[in-house]
Amino acid sequence: MEAAEHEKAIRAIVVSWRPDLLALTGVGPIVAGTVLTAWSHAGRCRDDGAFAMLAGTAPIPASSGKTVRYRLNRSGDRQLNRAVYTVVITRLRRDPATRAYAERRRAEGKTDREIRRCLGRYVTRQLYRQLETAPPTTLDASQERPLMGA
Repeated sequence: MEAAEHEKAIRAIVVSWRPDLLALTGVGPIVAGTVLTAWSHAGRCRDDGAFAMLAGTAPIPASSGKTVRYRLNRSGDRQLNRAVYTVVITRLRRDPATRAYAERRRAEGKTDREIRRCLGRYVTRQLYRQLETAPPTTLDASQERPLMGA
């Protein structure tokens, strides 16, 4: 009961600040709140790579000899990393496009862990681009100003 009230309050804050985040597959009010808290404001991170480092989803080269591979980044904001991981797992379970991507990468010889790492980086890039764009506003044609609550 108390958790539901807190989630409702977080949803109200997210909807008032960035309702466009909730339209993304796998992003709920808790994940959106975590992402907004870490992102803070436009310009905090210079590009999506910096945001990926903050999220701990930037790939770290771990090649040796002729083997070229990348490992998971263990640094960054752990709560943001968990939020990104939650989105990845949700998409792997429910999104047909993400499932098709995972199957294609599996056929290429990638492990499930490598696939999740790639998807985490993709989700981080998508979140960064969504956050850096201005939130959509609805204009009332007769008044030529943003509507309240839209």
